[in-house]
Amino acid sequence: MAKKKRAEAEEAQNTEQKKVYDEVQLVNGDGHTKKKKKKKREKEKNEGKEIPTVSIAVPGSIIDNTQSLELATRLAGQIARAATIFRIDEVIVFDNKSTSVDDSGDPNTDASDENESGAAFLIRILQYLETPQYLRKNLFPKHNSLRFVGMLPPLDAPHHLRKHEWAPYREGVTLKERAPNSMGTLVDVGLSKNVVIDEVLEPGLRVTVAMGNNRQLGADLLHQVSSSKPREEAGMYWGYRVRYASNICSVFKDCPYKGGYDYMIGTSEHGLIVNSSELTIPTFRHLLIAFGGLAGLEESVEEDNNLKRKNVREVFDTYLNTCPNQGSRTIRTEEAIFISLQYFQEPINRALQRFENQT
Repeated sequence: MAKKKRAEAEEAQNTEQKKVYDEVQLVNGDGHTKKKKKKKREKEKNEGKEIPTVSIAVPGSIIDNTQSLELATRLAGQIARAATIFRIDEVIVFDNKSTSVDDSGDPNTDASDENESGAAFLIRILQYLETPQYLRKNLFPKHNSLRFVGMLPPLDAPHHLRKHEWAPYREGVTLKERAPNSMGTLVDVGLSKNVVIDEVLEPGLRVTVAMGNNRQLGADLLHQVSSSKPREEAGMYWGYRVRYASNICSVFKDCPYKGGYDYMIGTSEHGLIVNSSELTIPTFRHLLIAFGGLAGLEESVEEDNNLKRKNVREVFDTYLNTCPNQGSRTIRTEEAIFISLQYFQEPINRALQRFENQT
């Protein structure tokens, strides 16, 4: 009797192990095509999977300290390059206002304003550079702040595709012209021929289009997808989003991700010194790395009434000096971003590896 029970238990265990193995095979694309129900379950599971993100916060005041529009444009271009090189998902530009105000931060609300704030200027340039070149004319009206963007090196991000290149996804802009069948929307995706998506949308919207398998761009309707889809489905870096925050508190409070940032790092010459190889960043879903302006993050925290009586080390989970023994008295914010993002590469990759092993 005991042997029979033991045999039944072993058989049940083997069945469960086989089930787990089959599901892993399906994730890797090696499962049997006949197992449709398992594939459907796995697909639903993957669709709900959250991909970790890395955000950086920079003060708009760094633009106010530049001596000319040309230098301000170069500075903004350096930040855009750093964000792209290190695959940053979100760039938050914050002011040092003591209380929260309108946080819309849309730099395009008044295109005639040639004396916009440093934060609005930085947001405009960051958004412009992140946008594929073939979309810029439709999405950005002429503005004084864009006078020198032509001298900046391109980001050359994966979604900045050339006309002859094919990819499973492309960024596009919806057009005024009616679609031939009037059932969808005509979209310019930077190819020699416009495409039609199966939704009716107003003109002038930026959309991400799943291009399907037909490179001939026939009569088939294409689909608009979330801008996060290329990364979720193909592991492609698809640019950064830009957000405005009126103060340092709003950087955290208005986080667009569900649950907020679960690990926040502040950078300063007054921070803790730890070798990059010895730094452990906990497994995270949404990581934030904040940079200060001329007077550092300390001033941003002190001037924010929402964080009164709080020490800067209480605001962040860890406060680090990423460039100890510096030869210059000061490290400019745009320099600190490059230095720090390289410093964090190994610790972030180790945390992401742990995240993958846990999911």
